[in-house]
Amino acid sequence: MISADRALDALGDPTRRLVFKRLRDGNRSVSQLARGLDVSRPAVSQHLKVLKNAGLAVARVEGTRRLYAIDTRGIEAVRGWLDAFWDKALVAFKATAEREAAKERKPR
Repeated sequence: MISADRALDALGDPTRRLVFKRLRDGNRSVSQLARGLDVSRPAVSQHLKVLKNAGLAVARVEGTRRLYAIDTRGIEAVRGWLDAFWDKALVAFKATAEREAAKERKPR
């Protein structure tokens, strides 16, 4: 199972986040991902390894190269983690709104 904590930890590095953002555009090779970055291709490969281990990226072999893409299971894990906060916020908002509505209905 993919851990939201592990995924969030992986995205804590700014260069790794940039590599991950570049994966949004679809399948990319290490060379394509490294183009324009201030790090080497081997460094990008290491970032991709961390993203893969965190469940945020997948690799597939196409001929002699590997193409990387976003692993949606990692995104779903992070979204589930964030939704728990959102759910609590909505419950709190609902309770506050109901209290305020009840106050307005009471005769003065």
